[in-house]
Amino acid sequence: MYLVIDIGGTYSKYALLNSAGEIIRKNKRLTIKTNLDDFKEALFSIIEEHDLTNIKGIAISCPGTVDVNSGVIYYGGSFPFLHEVNLARMIESKYDIETTVENDGKCAALAELWLGSIKGKKDAVVLVLGSGVGGGIVLDGKLHRGVNLSAGEISYVMSSLNPITRETSFMGALGSSALMVRRVAEVKQLGDVTDGEAVFNFINQGDGDAIAIFEEFCMHIAGQILNLQYILDPEIFAIGGGVSVQPILLERIKWAVEEIKQANPMHMAKPNIVACHFRNDANLYGALYHFFVSKEREFIS
Repeated sequence: MYLVIDIGGTYSKYALLNSAGEIIRKNKRLTIKTNLDDFKEALFSIIEEHDLTNIKGIAISCPGTVDVNSGVIYYGGSFPFLHEVNLARMIESKYDIETTVENDGKCAALAELWLGSIKGKKDAVVLVLGSGVGGGIVLDGKLHRGVNLSAGEISYVMSSLNPITRETSFMGALGSSALMVRRVAEVKQLGDVTDGEAVFNFINQGDGDAIAIFEEFCMHIAGQILNLQYILDPEIFAIGGGVSVQPILLERIKWAVEEIKQANPMHMAKPNIVACHFRNDANLYGALYHFFVSKEREFIS
């Protein structure tokens, strides 16, 4: 068995998986974000819930830029106290169990590459829509990390630039499904501005206010898909994140691509856009796949 932990901004999900990628059982608990000591205590308590004699390895998915060779995390997003923390070594030294750590967006991409919608594809892009826009780029069948380990961090891609003020708009906000949901919820005066289900009820019913905000969101995603098609020319784009369970999302992103192309006849790109196979469990599968690949690379070297 392998223990896999997905450290999220709200919840930490964890599961026991076998080597075939089958989830034996899973659970979740609220993520502790106060400080490193409290975080470590909560993480260790998750590990100690399990019979460690049956655990062959521990695989972690977490925010931040991750040096997968050393296990060190940089710029941990919602977890600033994880900056320059070697999470893998910290766990290994306490439990003497092989441990790997990978960025959450890249885990989602790895899950799709292993058992999902881009399996067998040579070049692909996975976009994970959530609080920002994460994901991963696959080139020649392998996850591309880049010299600074930041390949695939679409949140930092600029959508526009004011040459006078030097101010820019970033995809992390424009492509944030969480912010889109909040905007609709505020306009419709929902009590819970994070209630995505209620927001999509409005969208699916064709509510004018909700549709206008939603289609603007889809336009921004479509624009970056076209940009990436020209830059990387991948075989396929896979759209993930919790919002991807909504069929209207893929429908309107494809519609937005065609709208942009019609308004700008010079466009020749024809991106192939599909939904990710995995939804909320993607990071669990991807973290385990990263563990397997890391251990195989270590054995070969």
